[in-house]
Amino acid sequence: MKMKNKSNKILVTGAAGFIGAAVVKKLLLEGLNVFAIDNLNNYYEKDLKIKRLEIINNSIKNIKDNFIFKELNVEDDDSLNKIFSKYRPDVVIHLAAQAGVRYSIDNPSKYIQSNLVGFANILEASRKFYIKNLIYASSSSVYGGNSKLPFCENQSVNHPVSLYAATKKSNELMAHSYSHLFGIPATALRLFTVYGPWGRPDMAPMIFAKSILNNEVIKVFNNGQMFRDFTYIEDVAEVIYRCIFKPATPNIDFDRNNPDPSTSFAPHRIFNVGNSNAIKLIEFIESLENVLGKKAIKIFKPMQDGDVKETLSNSAAIQKWIDYSPSTSFDEGIKCFAEWYMKFFKYEI
Repeated sequence: MKMKNKSNKILVTGAAGFIGAAVVKKLLLEGLNVFAIDNLNNYYEKDLKIKRLEIINNSIKNIKDNFIFKELNVEDDDSLNKIFSKYRPDVVIHLAAQAGVRYSIDNPSKYIQSNLVGFANILEASRKFYIKNLIYASSSSVYGGNSKLPFCENQSVNHPVSLYAATKKSNELMAHSYSHLFGIPATALRLFTVYGPWGRPDMAPMIFAKSILNNEVIKVFNNGQMFRDFTYIEDVAEVIYRCIFKPATPNIDFDRNNPDPSTSFAPHRIFNVGNSNAIKLIEFIESLENVLGKKAIKIFKPMQDGDVKETLSNSAAIQKWIDYSPSTSFDEGIKCFAEWYMKFFKYEI
């Protein structure tokens, strides 16, 4: 795919997060100008977020002229508008959000503020400052109670089973309205179980690796009968990078009598981003055991509230849109993750 307009200024929100940091590093390696923000909240260890930023600074030479980071909360409308006014980004990559399905059950207000109020502020700033391209993270969680696999963007997603999923579906609706009213090209990326080095401590790879290496019990929910479409972090970063150079466009063949939920008469598009390969939870644990060289202590539990039993993506649309398919197999990805985990947390390799 031919790339162009590398002089564009890119704003990345959630830049100290797992996905955000990988995206920032990718953009800098490609020579783009990046302004990055993150509120460095305490949802999980702040030290890990700071370390991600340090790695970016230490591993990429000569970035001082095209990389700026500020600690800022997207819920702070005034500060956000000042940033947009001062740095005038051309493209916004919005990855800041309160993550976590289970956490949303007991802490709903954090999701309302970050995922709805914060996203509304991003949309308003994008409108005021004439953003040329908005790319934002949605989630495979929006498929909720759907059971037809693989999940495809043209399916209805009106039955979320967690507040987190509901906020992500709301983001898609909010962005569409701004695309229609103000012509903002907006691309929603429904990300499927992203994993890899520098991951979030509240996600299965980190939880399981820690438990295995420390001889702690792993809780295996739904008696292990869970499937996830694991997507490697560098593949996700590549997809986001390529979307910078292909803003959403209206579907000129859009049929209002038979509307396709993934496209529109407005410049708004929705894409799955997955590996299109569902891994059974038990098989995932076994793979992790193999690369860590140690057996897990497992206890089987029933399904948790808010969880989805299976995810599997049909990612043909994004592959066609940006001419890219995932290049990292699950075996490669889990090996890279395990090697990083043991080195970072100083386990004997």
